[in-house]
Amino acid sequence: MLFADEDQAAKAKRAAVALAKRSAAALEKAHTHATKAGTLVHSLRTLIAELATLVRNTCRTPGALEHPATFDILTTPTAVQRRAFELIERITA
Repeated sequence: MLFADEDQAAKAKRAAVALAKRSAAALEKAHTHATKAGTLVHSLRTLIAELATLVRNTCRTPGALEHPATFDILTTPTAVQRRAFELIERITA
């Protein structure tokens, strides 16, 4: 989902103080801007912009009531937004 290097095996093999080198998979992801599955890859900025389109609108019924009734309308998340939240759930679980 992000441009981060996902090759954990290569990461574990390199020395902690050595200059970090991107794996071939990470270089390919950066070049194509897509994962192996073909989904677009995001930077943190573009992912946050994508998530920022989710909104909750609180609507109020018209009228002169002292306490008018209110209700919330939530936007439907896109596939990217659903995937991001699934990954966040894995982290916090």
